[in-house]
This record gives sequence, C-alpha cells and structure tokens, in this order.
Amino acid sequence: MQQIAGWWDSFELWVAGLPFIPQFLVVLVGMVPVSFAIAYVLDRTLRALLRVLDRKHGIEQALPAVPDTVPADLAVDARPTVQSGAH
Repeated sequence: MQQIAGWWDSFELWVAGLPFIPQFLVVLVGMVPVSFAIAYVLDRTLRALLRVLDRKHGIEQALPAVPDTVPADLAVDARPTVQSGAH
C-alpha cells in the first residue's frame, strides 16, 4: 500500500508542477472517461430502479379485469359533445 501511496503522491506532484495547459489536458484525459463511466453506471442503475418502481412495469395486482364496455341496460344517454374549436 505504501508503494501505491508513494506513486500517487509523486504523480500528484508531477501534475501540480506542470504549466496550466498541460495540467488541464492531463486532468481532462483522466476525468472525461471516468465521468462518462460514472454517468453510464448511474443511468443504468436508476433506469432499472425506476422500472421496478413504475406501476406499468411493476408486479401485476391480482384484481379482476374491468370490462371496457358498459352493459346496455346500465348505459345512460350521454349528452352530445360540443366542439370548442380549440386544437
């Protein structure tokens, strides 16, 4: 562990000693792939979690199916619809 810590400290000192533009490029080359990897993992994790919690994709409830149509003896004469002209 001491060797890894020593290597990291020397790398840090090397980057800190660089002029601004090379320092920026070294950090950019290191951080862009790491940031994309973190974003990808978070995206996949949250997508799976939200899919489980979503009512459309969750566990089906054991309730009887409700028919889409109303029987004729229960049907009430509906008033005609009025078009408002709005689109």
